[in-house]
Amino acid sequence: MTDTVTGTEPESGSGTASGTGAVPGSGTEPESGAGAGAASEAEPESGTGSRSASGAGTGTASEAASASEPESGSRSASGTGAGAGAASGTASGSGSASGAAQTPVAVRHVEEAMGTVFSFDVRGGEPAAVRAALAEAVAGLHRADEVFSTYRDGSEISRLARGELTVEACAPEVAEVLELAAEAERVSDGWFSTRYGGRLDPTGIVKGWAVERAARRISAVVAGASGVSVNGGGDVQLLGTPGAARPWRVGVSDPLRPGGLAAVVSAAGAAELAVATSGSAERGAHVVDPRTGRSAVTDLLSVTVVAPRLTWADCWATAAFAMGARDGLRWLESLPGVEGLLITAGDEVRCTGGLAAWLG
Repeated sequence: MTDTVTGTEPESGSGTASGTGAVPGSGTEPESGAGAGAASEAEPESGTGSRSASGAGTGTASEAASASEPESGSRSASGTGAGAGAASGTASGSGSASGAAQTPVAVRHVEEAMGTVFSFDVRGGEPAAVRAALAEAVAGLHRADEVFSTYRDGSEISRLARGELTVEACAPEVAEVLELAAEAERVSDGWFSTRYGGRLDPTGIVKGWAVERAARRISAVVAGASGVSVNGGGDVQLLGTPGAARPWRVGVSDPLRPGGLAAVVSAAGAAELAVATSGSAERGAHVVDPRTGRSAVTDLLSVTVVAPRLTWADCWATAAFAMGARDGLRWLESLPGVEGLLITAGDEVRCTGGLAAWLG
């Protein structure tokens, strides 16, 4: 496993995800898939309006002074909302030379697993201890793929679906994930489901759960780590901070303006924060309506959810996307500690009332 260890941030970095934007100083690898989003003070039911980000970014970094500016003609976040289809990773900090000198050592790693790309950014702690924790976390991702992949005939979840195994005979993680999925189905009134057309398929919850678990494991075992960021295909779990007075920041790209960033979520003041996006801009119509077992017919291009835990943020984004703009927004507003940003195919931005507090 090859890791990158740095004491200061690079002046510019990658981190441009498929459908995402990039933050100067990220230093992370490209991500594929959907990602995270943010907006400002749009009225929940407001429609069109100009949108742009006051700084936005992706990747995992702590020194970026600001993100790349949106292209001209993009939409103003201030007072009207900002949106995105997918964003990968995080960034933080002021970017000053004096700030760079105080930045904890950063250890980064990129791993392909579960059909996507995972990027890790760990701040502080002894690099050797961080590497050991990363190795354990990476092994956990590959183990999750072996257990939960519906593309492997011999995986435990495939055998469980065929009736060849009981839940009790599976790895303990199977019961854990299925219990979480049952709770997500209950909270969403069935809009999130692991059974489409009667077949067991928990992949809608597994990635978010696996990313969150990896981040928490690293944070728990690395003494002196100030912050951990794990990005799985553009959905991000953040813990702690990347440095003194430097919050993690998650940038969001615009599903209607490829390559343009629309907004940024700041984790300032939060010990833990997750950002997840579900949408059709990058992966096509892959979200299933559990009532029909077919692709969801919706007026939305993307739904981004901000919440403390990625396990739930990922589920809620999927469910709200299938519900559609009006019902999805109303439902997200009802969830405590959850904020959301919805972008419609008609270029409308709708967001929950408390989302503005997470912009930065």
